[in-house]
Amino acid sequence: MKILLYSIFSFFIIFGCTRFYADKYSYVEGFTQGTTYHITFLNKSQNDYSKEIQHILDSFDLSLSIYNPNSIISRMNRNEDVKADPWFTRVFNKSMEISAASDGAFDITVGPLVNAWGFGVAPKMKVDSSEIDSLKNLVGYKKVKLVEGRLIKQNPNSRLDVNAIAQGYSVDVICGYFEAMGIKDYLVEIGGELRARGCNPRGEYWRVGIDRPVEGNNTPGSNLQATLKLKNRALATSGNYRKFYEESGVKYGHHIDPATGYPARQNILSATVMSREDITSDGWGTAFMVMGLEKSKIVLEKHPELEVYFVYNDSIGNYKIYSSKGFSKWLMDEKEQ
Repeated sequence: MKILLYSIFSFFIIFGCTRFYADKYSYVEGFTQGTTYHITFLNKSQNDYSKEIQHILDSFDLSLSIYNPNSIISRMNRNEDVKADPWFTRVFNKSMEISAASDGAFDITVGPLVNAWGFGVAPKMKVDSSEIDSLKNLVGYKKVKLVEGRLIKQNPNSRLDVNAIAQGYSVDVICGYFEAMGIKDYLVEIGGELRARGCNPRGEYWRVGIDRPVEGNNTPGSNLQATLKLKNRALATSGNYRKFYEESGVKYGHHIDPATGYPARQNILSATVMSREDITSDGWGTAFMVMGLEKSKIVLEKHPELEVYFVYNDSIGNYKIYSSKGFSKWLMDEKEQ
């Protein structure tokens, strides 16, 4: 089972309204990273940006896709002598930052465990406690470092997996391209991770929906948990309700706890994170899924730059919502919708 082939479409972009100034907005869609992208932007010049957008995303894969054998990260995982490019460097450094701040709940060296549980590039292994303990020796963000663009590993069998953060960063990369082109009003969505700036075609904040994290909700936008308005913010959601499998009556989700080596069994069903950049939102979403509600609340006290919307189960299994104060102001009530 490949993570990118089962990407979480956590957000549904709502385009049902009449478009004011619609003739000046462009819409581009396509495929990348095993998923889809949808981009709407104010295109005053009416230039065709679709080919350049696709070229950027294809080039991005050559840096950070573990499914492309010729990518920089794949070659580093094979211990080839290859130097990091700026995209890889940015993802690596941000990953180390989030790993330290989350006490290792987020960790891009978790690749061997992700593969063992059947969520990576390799076929699922038949794992037992001794096998997991052995693989845990390869895991630990402090066991790798980047020195003058070269990846240094304590153990050559360690493997990086940046799926939990690279997709969010690809959104930022496209937004950076738009900024360079002088485009100031856009909504960029890749595999459900998104970032918005300025206004939509009606001159209003962009409107997006958060999918309800329940089994069977496989069509983005068909069953929404909440709707919010968005301006100059990035959103990413992590959850196990679409990427999991059952074996012998036990459900295994794709978020692996680096500390235990097993799929995380926490009470958060989905974690939506709002920040200024999607690389930050994406990485922290995974960290919160691994940490669980109470630990996440403690971490959030130290990180006011993050706003969150958690769907979780309480101690007796009731469906609950935790929304930070900064996030709640963006939520729309039924009258606004």
